Amino acid sequence: MIISTDKAALDIALIHGFLSERSTWAVGMPLALLEKAIANSLCFGGYEDGKQIAFARVITDGATFANLVDVFVLPEHRGLGHSKRLVAAVMAHPELQGLRRFSLATSDAHGLYAKFGFAPPRRPQTLMERYVPDVYLQR
Repeated sequence: MIISTDKAALDIALIHGFLSERSTWAVGMPLALLEKAIANSLCFGGYEDGKQIAFARVITDGATFANLVDVFVLPEHRGLGHSKRLVAAVMAHPELQGLRRFSLATSDAHGLYAKFGFAPPRRPQTLMERYVPDVYLQR
């Protein structure tokens, strides 16, 4: 798998289709909202034979904080180590070095992310969130 941060190479239709129809976290996401999110994020596309098979997006200020979101490998390409290579590329990116905090949310991939140093919050009592899981379906 080849990994690139070139936004021009992203298959927006594929990403939107997966996130809005097949993911567990972004069902119903409007295309315009995804396009805005991509424009304002550091994005990673994973490609095999010239076709996109994986995606990850990082929201960051490039100095102190990053949040890893929208990570996926298409189901028919899973189990081949692509997710590990994708996350390794994210973690090695020059703009994401020396950050004070790098966060993510996952419901089922704790083992993958633990290999890259992610762990439950050390001080969960200091963290808060405003979470609206079905926000895209309310529009």
